[in-house]
Amino acid sequence: MTSTITKSKELFERAQKTIPGGVNSPVRAFKSVGGTPIFMERANGAYMYDADGKRYIDFINSWGPMILGHAYEPVVKAIQDKALQSTSFGAPTELEIEMAELIVSMAPNVDMVRMVSSGTEACMSALRLARGYTGRNKFIKFEGCYHGHADAFLVKAGSGVATFNIQSIPGVTAGVSIDTLTAPYNDLEAVHKLVSDYEGEIAAIIVEPVAGNMGCILPAPGFLEGLRSICDKEGIVFIFDEVMTGFRLAAGGAQERLGINADLVTYGKVIGGGMPVGAFGGKMEIMQHIAPLGNVYQAGTLSGNPIAMIAGYTMLKTLSENPSIYKDLDEKTAYLHKGLDKVFSAGNEPFVINRFGSMISIHFSDKPVNNFSAAASANNTLFNRFFHAMLNDGIYLPPSAFETWFISAALSKEDMDETIEAAGRFVQSSAK
Repeated sequence: MTSTITKSKELFERAQKTIPGGVNSPVRAFKSVGGTPIFMERANGAYMYDADGKRYIDFINSWGPMILGHAYEPVVKAIQDKALQSTSFGAPTELEIEMAELIVSMAPNVDMVRMVSSGTEACMSALRLARGYTGRNKFIKFEGCYHGHADAFLVKAGSGVATFNIQSIPGVTAGVSIDTLTAPYNDLEAVHKLVSDYEGEIAAIIVEPVAGNMGCILPAPGFLEGLRSICDKEGIVFIFDEVMTGFRLAAGGAQERLGINADLVTYGKVIGGGMPVGAFGGKMEIMQHIAPLGNVYQAGTLSGNPIAMIAGYTMLKTLSENPSIYKDLDEKTAYLHKGLDKVFSAGNEPFVINRFGSMISIHFSDKPVNNFSAAASANNTLFNRFFHAMLNDGIYLPPSAFETWFISAALSKEDMDETIEAAGRFVQSSAK
């Protein structure tokens, strides 16, 4: 299947005149994979349609939140009804309480929650809270984990920073970055060394429990348990960045799925049903240090926005009342994994497929991909060719080797088969 993308090319040329790079988020520019970004016009269920009317099977799902598919009717209807009452109040509403109560009821080890407007804001606020709570300044993050674009997090970050190979970020001062300590993902020994070298100075350890910003990277057995033990021993706040995994891997997120409790958790994506929203929450003992209860200041005019709240509440309510959704998502992802494994095994290129729940990624590598270094050393030039072959066949994948794919409940077996067949055609053409 081939088609021109004349309208997208025209729109991209027009966009570059008034928008830096022609996009409002860097990975959308296709700079890593090459070519012209696709401008989308509408979406429904498992499919997106571009400005030229071409249909794509979607494996990005707005980078995760469309867990039930695009334009999920109950969420759309709830947004329409709520918008008639106003799109913003800047004052408290009962709906915010209901949303917080629902999150607390679903997520283990979360006593209180504060709503914000993005995952970046959630992570930034959780780190500030950990610093205020402990009276310490330094924190540990892991190479390739992306916690948003707040200054402190952009040291050896994954996602778009990795995609564009930006190792030093102009605008991030040495005074900020000096308090950011980094270790390879899945390397517990490196964390022990940092804790020893900076004894009594570390406020927090923040981690993606299942990484999604260097592809899908699973935690090694004992890794997260080891981090929990270190934090308990050293009085360090353990933060799970569940912006991607929260309410996706299970109704209670990675904490529930992996059986490990964090002190603070950050959320985004799914809890907004596609609207801009985030949240951070955790133990009451820590959360009570946030203003107006405590002296750690955090605020936001649009925090708890009624449109975002009703979209997220409707989405989470659906997930909490239908646990079979997670079984269905896991089965669909496993089916895709099995099919892709079969077709790539018939080719000549080494590959690794990583999967956890409804997150999956493929790496053209001859060794396990369990951290950022391994993901970066894969044959990402081949991935770029794979991406464009799939795009040409109407399969919309993340335009970077450093991003996980997200499976939605709207995907059918036929969609999976079509995707596997397209991958098979790529394998066959590469072998010629």
